[in-house]
Amino acid sequence: MSGPGELAFDPWDAEFLADPYPAYAELRERGRVLHYAPTGQWLVPRHADVSALLRDRRLGRTYQHRFTHEEFGRSAPAPEHEPFHTLNDHGMLDLEPPDHTRIRRLVSKAFTPRTVEQLRPYVEQLAGELVERLVRRGGGDLLTDVAEPLPVAVIAEMLGVPEADRAPLRPWSADICGMYELNPSQEAAAKAVRASVEFSDYLRELIAQRRKEPGDDLVSGLIAAHDEGDRLTEQEMISTCVLLLNAGHEATVNATVNGWYALFRNPGQLAALRADHSLVPAAIEELMRYDTPLQLFERWVLDDIEIDGVVVPRGAELALLFGSANHDPAVFADPERLDLTRADNPHISFSAGIHYCIGAPLARIELAASMRALLERAPTLRLAAEPERKPNFVIRGLEELTVEVA
Repeated sequence: MSGPGELAFDPWDAEFLADPYPAYAELRERGRVLHYAPTGQWLVPRHADVSALLRDRRLGRTYQHRFTHEEFGRSAPAPEHEPFHTLNDHGMLDLEPPDHTRIRRLVSKAFTPRTVEQLRPYVEQLAGELVERLVRRGGGDLLTDVAEPLPVAVIAEMLGVPEADRAPLRPWSADICGMYELNPSQEAAAKAVRASVEFSDYLRELIAQRRKEPGDDLVSGLIAAHDEGDRLTEQEMISTCVLLLNAGHEATVNATVNGWYALFRNPGQLAALRADHSLVPAAIEELMRYDTPLQLFERWVLDDIEIDGVVVPRGAELALLFGSANHDPAVFADPERLDLTRADNPHISFSAGIHYCIGAPLARIELAASMRALLERAPTLRLAAEPERKPNFVIRGLEELTVEVA
């Protein structure tokens, strides 16, 4: 337990990163909103508050639709980071209405449920091939052999990125996502800027090609999407493509490896899943709750807000703790227990409100396809070595997950 004035929350501590859930329990006991000096944020650990605040229009992913940096009491980003912010700030995840509404509506015209459903056979075939390869080798790294290549290939296929061009996608994504950690280093920022420039340049060329020769891919769909004379700008298209790749595979990769590591540590639940594959849909939801791939989501306070008698002023930043909310005993019975038959599971791993993950249906198809392929084709899969955690907090994952097939 931490001392009376301290918080049991240290996102740079290896012990905390290995298992943050006991610290979250202490945070929930301490209150509904707690100031955290090292990042200047207000931590929100309880499910009811996180869920409500995700829908609260007094908060925003950005403040620039209403205030300048100076008016909001914030410093403008460093000029040398401009390429990252240009890319990030034109994606719908970091916009608020009316821009968010317009872009999401146009993207939804291209990214339809039918488009996603049409990918199912491709996803299932690719998952089967990746697992077969792993089985033939007698095992390997589940992260690099199955978890990563599946969603990257699916998003690349969806966008229309030729196979020969796909190698840099994952490194670009990883470098850009480094900026989403708390207080990123100068080195992480420099990598994110370089990746932002290279990825944007590549997509600008791809968009130019699709303008000349449209296909049935998502980039062509984004170019064609229009509504009452409204179209996406080139920068909005570039930012949308990067967002779909980054969000579309970071969470899926980490949900896969976090999930299988949890199953290996809960052999009774793994045995039940192997005995009854109809548990797969519920298992995916429970595994995303149990070890949440995205632990924290930020919101700016656009108008003073009161939480449990504490006034959080305009200009402050809330850190909504998804991992803590998903372990709140007020909502989940026995939350520290992995229960693949959990019926009532309102986890918020895909967020909520207007920023609910547009790719959630695709993520569920990918997670189910890889899980079923592993259950069917590698029924003796087991952990070969204890994995190392990535030294990240916000995006929670493993460095590797070495497995054997007996």
